[in-house]
Amino acid sequence: MIDHSKFFKKITDSIITIVLYVLLLVLIAGMLRILLDIPTIAIDSLEGGFNRIVTNVLTLFIVIEFFKTFADYSKLERIKLTDITDVTILIAMREVTVGLYSKSYGYETIFALSALLLVLGVIRVMAIRYSPENA
Repeated sequence: MIDHSKFFKKITDSIITIVLYVLLLVLIAGMLRILLDIPTIAIDSLEGGFNRIVTNVLTLFIVIEFFKTFADYSKLERIKLTDITDVTILIAMREVTVGLYSKSYGYETIFALSALLLVLGVIRVMAIRYSPENA
C-alpha cells in the first residue's frame, strides 16, 4: 500500500529542488546580464545605461529573496510570513524605483505603491514581533 504522505513529501521535495536549481540558473544569468550591461553605460547614454543596471540589480535581489524563501522551505517545510513580505516589499520597491527613474508612473501610482510599502512594513514588523518562535 502506498503511504500518501511520504509520496506527497517526496514529490514536493523534488519540485522544490528543481525550482531551486532553476532559480540558481536565473541568478547566474542575471549576474551575467548585469556584467554585460556595464559597457552600455559608456556607449549608451549614462542615464539609460544606469537605469537598466539599477533595474537588473533590483530584479536580481528579488530572485535572491525567492531563492532564500525556497531554501528555507526545503529545510523547515513551511513558508515564513517574513520571507513573503520581504519578497513583496522588494517587488514594490523595484516598481517604485523603476517608475521614478523612467518617469513612467503618475503620482497616483507612486502613492499607491508607497501605501502598499507602508502596509507591508507594518505586516513585517508585526510578523516579527508576534512570531510563534518568540512565544
